[in-house]
Amino acid sequence: MKKIPVTVLTGFLGAGKTTLLNRILSENHGQRIAVIENEFGEIGIDQALVINADEEVFEMNNGCICCTVRGDLIRILGSLMKRRDKFDRVLVETTGMADPGPVAQTFFVDDDVRDLFTLDGIVTLVDAKHVQLHLEDSRECQEQIAFADVLVLNKADLVTASELDAVEKRVSSMNRMAKVLRSTNASVPIAEVLDVGGFDLDRAVATKPTFLTPEYPFEWAAELQLEPGEYELVLQEGPDQSMAIVTIALSDTEVATSKAALERAVRIWGQGAQSWKPSACIPIVDQQPHTLILEGKGAKHFRLLSTTTQRVGLYTQHLPSEFQLQLWHAGVAVSFIAQQEFAAAHAHDAQVTSVGIHLDGAIDEERLNQWLSALLRTKGNDIYRMKGILNIKGSGKRYVFQGVHMLFDGREDRPWGNEPRASDLVFIGRNLDRSELTQGFEQCRV
Repeated sequence: MKKIPVTVLTGFLGAGKTTLLNRILSENHGQRIAVIENEFGEIGIDQALVINADEEVFEMNNGCICCTVRGDLIRILGSLMKRRDKFDRVLVETTGMADPGPVAQTFFVDDDVRDLFTLDGIVTLVDAKHVQLHLEDSRECQEQIAFADVLVLNKADLVTASELDAVEKRVSSMNRMAKVLRSTNASVPIAEVLDVGGFDLDRAVATKPTFLTPEYPFEWAAELQLEPGEYELVLQEGPDQSMAIVTIALSDTEVATSKAALERAVRIWGQGAQSWKPSACIPIVDQQPHTLILEGKGAKHFRLLSTTTQRVGLYTQHLPSEFQLQLWHAGVAVSFIAQQEFAAAHAHDAQVTSVGIHLDGAIDEERLNQWLSALLRTKGNDIYRMKGILNIKGSGKRYVFQGVHMLFDGREDRPWGNEPRASDLVFIGRNLDRSELTQGFEQCRV
C-alpha cells in the first residue's frame, strides 16, 4: 500500500504559513488535500483564515502540536486513513510556537503512523522583516530553521536587498542543507515545496541526536495494583493550578512504562479532558484525560474509584514530587510498583502567552484603527501576532484581521449569513496584559 505524503508547514508567528497554505490549496494541482491546523491561542481563528476549498480542515487548539496534542495528531491521521480514497496528501500547519522536531518524530516513532504515512518534507516560512527579533531568544524559531528541508524567506518586499541578503546568510548558516526560496506573500512555485523528496532522517539525527527518542506530554508514569474500592489521591500546593492525569487499565502482558502503554496514554491525552474539583470521585477509565483543579491554598483531595481488581498505569502532567502526590486506600499509603520520570526535551517561553477576546455587537472601524495604532506604538515589539474575525459596523461581511508586530491589515471576507455576528480577537506575545487588551477592545464596540 502506497504511503500518503505529508508536508509540514512551520515558521514563527506571522511568517506567512497560512498564506502559503492558501496558495497551495488554490493552485490547480489536481490533488485532494487534507489540512491539519494547530493553533496556539484561546480562541480558534486559523481555520477561518483558510480559504473556502474542497479540502477538509481539521483543527487542534489549546496546545502545541509538538507536545500536548501529539496524541490528537495521531488520532486525526488514523481517522484520515479510514477514508484514504478521499485525499492524496496531508498538509500540517503548526503553530508558530511549535518545535517541528517532535512533529516530524511522530512519523518515525509511532508504528501505525510510520506504516501509513511518509514525511515528504518540512517547509519553514521565515519572516524576513522580523526574524532577527526572535532568532536570539526563541528556541522554537531556531529549531524551525534547523529542521527545514525548504526555507522560504517571505515578505521580501518589506526589506532592502542588503537586508534580505543578510537574513539569507544568517539562516543558511543555521541550516546549510535546506533549499532557500525568496518570496512576497508566500508566492513560490508549488513544485518547490511539495514532493521535495522526503525528510532527511539522518540529517535530523545528526542535528539532534535524541530525535528518535519519543517525547511525551506527561512527566511521570507509574504502575499500580488496585483492588475494588475507593482510593484517595492527595496533592499539596504546587507550581500550577491544575494537574492533568491519565489512567489506563493494563493487560496481563503490559507494564505502565512499556512503549505500547506509553503510546496508548499519549493517544488518550489528545482527547478532550474532563475537569474535576477536589472531593470529586473520578472513575478509572481510559477514554479521556482528567484535569484536577488545584486552585486555592492547602491540600487537595480527590477520589479514584476502582470497580475491579486491576493493574493500572497512572500518567501525570507534572512530577509528583512537585505536589507531594500520595495515594491512599483504607488509611494505608499505596506503593507504586514501577515508576519513571520523563524530562521534557523542550520547553516553551512561559512569558509568551495568548489572550483571546470575544465581543458581541459591532465594532467601530475608526476606533479600532486608533486603538491598535496607539497599542502597537508602545507594545508592538512584545506583540508577535494578532488575528481576528471582526463584526464591523455597517458591513454585511466578516472582516478578517491579521498583524505582526507593528504591521497590521485586514480585508472583508464572506458574508455573515446565519452566523451570530460577533468579534473574536487573539493576541500572541510576551508579557501581555489581559485586562488592558480587553478594555481597549471593548472601547471599540459601537
